[in-house]
Amino acid sequence: MAALLRSRDGSDVGRATQVSEQETKMALFPFRRASVCRRCLRLPPNGGAPLILGGGQDVVSTKELPRARSATYKERPRRGDHSTIPAHTKLPSIDLKAKREVRSRRPSMAAAAMAFPLFQGCRSQTSRQLTRPGPPATQSKPSSVVVRCGKGMNIVFVGAEMAPWSKTGGLGDVLGGLPPAMAVTTSSSTRKPNVVHALSSRSLIVQANGHRVMTIAPRYDQYFDGWDTSVLVDIPVGDQIERVRFFHCYKRGVDRVFIDHPLFLAKVWGQTGGKLYGPSTGTDYEDNKRRFSLFCKAALLAPKLLHLNNSRYYSGPYGEDVIFVANDWHTGPLPCYLKSMYQSQGMYMNAKVAFCIHNIVYQGRFAFSDFGMLNLPERFKSSFDFMDGHSEPVKGRKTNWMKAGIIESDKAVTVSPYYAQELVSGVERGVELDNILRAKGIVGIVNGMDTNEWNPATDKYITANYDATTAMEAKPVNKEALQAEVGLPVDRNIPLIAFCGRLEEQKGSDIFAAAIPEFINENVQVIVLGTGKGKMERELAELEAKYPNKVRAHMKFNVPLAHLIMAGADLLAITSRFEPCGLIQFQGMRYGVPSICASTGGLVDTVRDGVTGFHMGCFSANCDYVDKRDIQRVVEAVKKALAVYRTAEFRQMMLNCMNQELSWKGPAKRWEEMLLSLGASGSEPGIDGEEIAPLAKENVAAPTELVQV
Repeated sequence: MAALLRSRDGSDVGRATQVSEQETKMALFPFRRASVCRRCLRLPPNGGAPLILGGGQDVVSTKELPRARSATYKERPRRGDHSTIPAHTKLPSIDLKAKREVRSRRPSMAAAAMAFPLFQGCRSQTSRQLTRPGPPATQSKPSSVVVRCGKGMNIVFVGAEMAPWSKTGGLGDVLGGLPPAMAVTTSSSTRKPNVVHALSSRSLIVQANGHRVMTIAPRYDQYFDGWDTSVLVDIPVGDQIERVRFFHCYKRGVDRVFIDHPLFLAKVWGQTGGKLYGPSTGTDYEDNKRRFSLFCKAALLAPKLLHLNNSRYYSGPYGEDVIFVANDWHTGPLPCYLKSMYQSQGMYMNAKVAFCIHNIVYQGRFAFSDFGMLNLPERFKSSFDFMDGHSEPVKGRKTNWMKAGIIESDKAVTVSPYYAQELVSGVERGVELDNILRAKGIVGIVNGMDTNEWNPATDKYITANYDATTAMEAKPVNKEALQAEVGLPVDRNIPLIAFCGRLEEQKGSDIFAAAIPEFINENVQVIVLGTGKGKMERELAELEAKYPNKVRAHMKFNVPLAHLIMAGADLLAITSRFEPCGLIQFQGMRYGVPSICASTGGLVDTVRDGVTGFHMGCFSANCDYVDKRDIQRVVEAVKKALAVYRTAEFRQMMLNCMNQELSWKGPAKRWEEMLLSLGASGSEPGIDGEEIAPLAKENVAAPTELVQV
């Protein structure tokens, strides 16, 4: 017998399948020794086998079904089947397609798969349902399962970059590394009081962190792992209608969503990772206003429209109780659209927005006459209104997207505590938004790093792998390999200083280039790796020609060489005029390389003078020229570091670096605390544990009909 549930609008809710009593016993067998919440285990009082459908919570009598708010009952008997309706029916809780695939392989496996929804009673009625709780059809034994009784947050990160798919700086790293740390954790055997543990032959227990996480970014290229969801949306941008399509993949516990439109794809065809915002550094594409206005509107639709069923913990749309994390100026209009297009119509009423500043220099300043293209009510005009230039004469009236994002969001956050202090310290560091940030308030949270990609113990690009116990023996071997690779005289005893980064004013590569002649007469070698402005590349090429046995400059992106530099260098020069957080110092610490760094932004929070590096002091923020005092600061710090090279003090600094906790685990917990402070409806803390990157089946979202906005 089969039964069909329909919602009041006539759409199918799910189809029932009868489970035999024998299959039920077989399914429950693995859980007999487990710590099971009894409120979750609901069986019919008459002892009959439960009827399980895909999605839902409560077991109700069929007599009560006609009075249920969410569904009405229609019987659809199979051919030749005249049996009556079962006494108890369970509303939808698992993906029937996945269940049928499992059942076709082995009945006992199908029963095990269908038994998992019995443990769902403690979960609230949201979209967070188990979808494929049973083992995949290709497995011979059920996997270990942990079901969390309770709910966390629905978090949606929105940004113009997302590593490894697209990246020009720290924004891509954050959207690549932070979401998985908030979505999935593991523990080996620790039992949590609010977790149901189902043990099998596998020793590793997988836990949901309590948060369902989505990231949304433009689809700049034809990503091989992004699948078409078949969801199309028409969105007004200015006086035109643009049609976008959503692509999706599921990686490391995170729903990765990509907004597809020719405005994004055509710009960087085949060049993902560069030229995302303009033909050259500091130059915008003329249609950036249209591109990112469209992006913000499409991002707000994704949690409502996409039926994402990849996770074994959650299924269906995210719904309206979500927290959006908007990143940098490209997403500045998002909180405005949330208020004007949705909350004014009674939707997304519990949604919150946190606005994260990764680099305040880039603010999205456009002509004020273009405000009408944003399709926003006049009441938002003051949030965008900005007088460009803090000195006379005023350069002109413009719209400032970052200003609007700060004002209209519920919380402003940035990527390190010290950078947050700098932003409110004055016009020079706050780049004319210091007053807005002082009025709003801002929180700083230090970033983490991908400790799997940057791991000297497993790095495939280095000559000798090592950890903290073998670093003293392995690093000289890697140094010799590095010297031979770049063409410097091979000498493991000579100190080697490396500079890795973009060749531009923010990173202070011009300051470092000006300082090299002042200390190169010391017993030292210098390697520079980076690309950027032509003027700075030429300066470094001239230094290499002038000091052929001491200086090497590689003005080309080279991943293997970057890893070998970290393994072979003794010191890392970071001469940034300003640095919101920084990643390069984390990479150096991971490989036991102390930093010689400027005292700015996240470098102050992450590098301890005399413990994990050497501080130079704060440089001038003026990028128009190189301050001679800054050159002297670099020279003095380099000589200070060379004075302790190869001493017991220096070796201890190397070990201090390698013993640092640099993963996303700590930052993710602080992000969780910050987001919980927003008071979003139903938000609860997640579960402590270690980040993992499980291999997840990359599936597509359920197709949905075309929607007009």
